[in-house]
Amino acid sequence: MDLAAPAGSRAGPSRWLALDRSTPLWALLALVLVVLVLLPLAWLLASSLRGAEGITLRHYLTLATEPQYLQAVRYTLLLGLGVGLLSALVGAPMGWLVARTDLPGKRVIRALVLASFVTPPYLGAFAWTMLAGPNAGFLNKLFRDLTGAEGHLVNIFTTGGLIFVMFLYSYPYVFTMVANALELIPSELEEAAQMLGAGRSRTALSITLPLAAPALTGGFILGFLQALTLFGSPAILAMPAGVHTITTRIWALFQYPPRVEVAAALSLPLLLVAALLLALQRGWLGRKGYATVGGRGAARQVIPLGPWRWPALGFCLLLLALAVGFPYLILAKAAMVRAWAQPLTWENLTFQNLQFTWEYGATREALWNTLKLGILSATAGVGLATAIAYIVNRGLLRGAHVLTFLATAPIAIPGVVLAVGLFVAYTQPPLVLYGTVWILFVAYLTKEMPIGYAQADATFRGIHPELEDASRILGAGRVRALLDVTVPLARSGVVAAWCFIFIGAIRELSASILLFTSQSRVISVVIFDLKEEGHFGAIAVLGLLLLALTFLVVLGMERVAGRSILGSRE
Repeated sequence: MDLAAPAGSRAGPSRWLALDRSTPLWALLALVLVVLVLLPLAWLLASSLRGAEGITLRHYLTLATEPQYLQAVRYTLLLGLGVGLLSALVGAPMGWLVARTDLPGKRVIRALVLASFVTPPYLGAFAWTMLAGPNAGFLNKLFRDLTGAEGHLVNIFTTGGLIFVMFLYSYPYVFTMVANALELIPSELEEAAQMLGAGRSRTALSITLPLAAPALTGGFILGFLQALTLFGSPAILAMPAGVHTITTRIWALFQYPPRVEVAAALSLPLLLVAALLLALQRGWLGRKGYATVGGRGAARQVIPLGPWRWPALGFCLLLLALAVGFPYLILAKAAMVRAWAQPLTWENLTFQNLQFTWEYGATREALWNTLKLGILSATAGVGLATAIAYIVNRGLLRGAHVLTFLATAPIAIPGVVLAVGLFVAYTQPPLVLYGTVWILFVAYLTKEMPIGYAQADATFRGIHPELEDASRILGAGRVRALLDVTVPLARSGVVAAWCFIFIGAIRELSASILLFTSQSRVISVVIFDLKEEGHFGAIAVLGLLLLALTFLVVLGMERVAGRSILGSRE
């Protein structure tokens, strides 16, 4: 579909529509986007090539010859492959069950999948250290109590444990993409195959699977990419054993003495891999080979599971218990007791964790910074993304398709890579932001821009420009017509984008861990610091507070939008 608006919307019903006095405003907003995205990447490249002798490739040679960096690359790719495959093997069947069968409890399953999606992966990793740590982990203690064995049942501090935890918070990508794809596929082809004698298994393999293959492959790639770019989970589960991924190596390069140029050189290959994976994902989703004629209005066959309904439901609930139920139960217990590894008794109950968390030096300032940055990032992000989407859809500037690329490009920039670029760009004149919360604001705004743009773009595509033209004929300027006519019609989509940007900002760790200072801590960084200090109860309190804050904001924004933002579809 052409990103430019129809010709009539650009020329308008009269000549004065072409004489748009708001053009400088749109040009200024486009320039803001260009600077926001390209400046840190340009400084990142320049820093990676900078040496005492001038331009050099010495930093890249260091990465190619030192075993610690090569090992981090291999380990990261192994994690990505494991997480991607496991997410596809579990998320795809679960998506099929919810989208195409008579599985009971679909609404609850969708809601819990979304709950696992909004759970910060580093918080899930921390919860699983309490559940499956080899010594004090709850599951291992229960195993020893029931069997009398002296060893442990599971050890989360292994490669398999790390893949498992990262998978728990990556499979929603596959689930969502496969479920949505299957809901768009009408059942006529499947019914025709069955009429010709094909059984359900043959129909699924020859008809349903090829139609859903682009979404399945796209979900696998997103799961792979998630594993490549995460910092928190590897830092919590792999670093204690002395094992590093690319992201934790980049973080280690910022420790004293910092080696920023080497960190920049290590960031660029990660950026290129992420961009390549996203290009492949978009290529698969954009394939035309398996297009169908139909849509949401077409009938979709509900496949009866018969006696398999309850085992299938059990499979889904077990996965959701591993991703949401068990982690939040152990966090709730840890928040309420003196010793989280001891039984839940009256003597062990306490409010000291809540008191300690509130009195902990960085908590209140970090909470305020998190809320402030979340609100500012969401508001500015929605404003800029909405303006850019409006420019593109109404064809207000030449070369508007370039703005589409820039608005969506940050999705291919891992948070830790963006942080390195911002660190280099904003620690020197003319604009020194490092040491303030504003560098975190720039990071969150840039990182969350794609989701705001995608939502705004989809919204403006559904609003015909003739509605604005009618307002302008009556004397309103373009900005006035946008605010009075288009924005009210786009309210639900804009509010949903605000909500998702806010959630992404308050749970962000990968960029924050490199850019914070003592005056600009946020909740995610405080949780990471508390983990290093061993204050498990305080971490549990902050984790539950973060979850409650997220859902309160979601519920409030749903009331403003007048529809469900994180709700489910039947």
